[in-house]
Amino acid sequence: MTSTLFQDFNERSKEVKKYFIFLKSLEQGTTKLIMEGKNGVAKIRKIDPELEKTLKASGFLLLYNLVEATMRNAIEAIFEELRSKGVSFDKIRPELRKVVLKNVAKRNPDKVLLQITAISLDIITAGFDKEDLFSGNIDGREIRKTGDMYGFSCATDYAKTANGSDLLTVKINRNDLAHGIKSFAEVGRDQTMGDLFKIKNKVVKYLKQILQNIETYLANEEYLDSSTGTF
Repeated sequence: MTSTLFQDFNERSKEVKKYFIFLKSLEQGTTKLIMEGKNGVAKIRKIDPELEKTLKASGFLLLYNLVEATMRNAIEAIFEELRSKGVSFDKIRPELRKVVLKNVAKRNPDKVLLQITAISLDIITAGFDKEDLFSGNIDGREIRKTGDMYGFSCATDYAKTANGSDLLTVKINRNDLAHGIKSFAEVGRDQTMGDLFKIKNKVVKYLKQILQNIETYLANEEYLDSSTGTF
């Protein structure tokens, strides 16, 4: 049975895979446009080169969507684990306590008070808002920083993942597109299909291994402060 942590990741990964297979078929010429000409006669045409550049650039948007959604859901899963198991604030590891306190500090005190009955338990999730996570800034460095904050490992198989270094390329291109710094044609022009596939494969493998690390983190209750014992 697929864990909850992997359900959304697997679905989004399939979307990305299908799109990249489509891009490859364009490059190979196995996918063409069928247009109705005069007298209803169908004409087969290749995809316009400029449109192909735009489609390639769009691949970065799909990849970034996968990256940010995956990590946002993973962090939400950590807080859900703490909530469902009734873990108290004084039992979690010091790094995680800092995260909780920073979350609470960003919230309206009146709203936080409405969510708290038993402060040592409720304070953990009272300040959490997944919409605040990774707003357009996530790359491999940010994921490693997050791992340090929560206490989960970011170690991966470098040969397969390049330790997430390709996420920086994804982030930069996504932000250039989102903020209008570059056109889709400009971004697509700078990337070969081979490069795109390599980036996609390493990004997906990296995220998968990070999720596996977080599953281990949750299963072994590594969110607990080892100096206090179990809760």
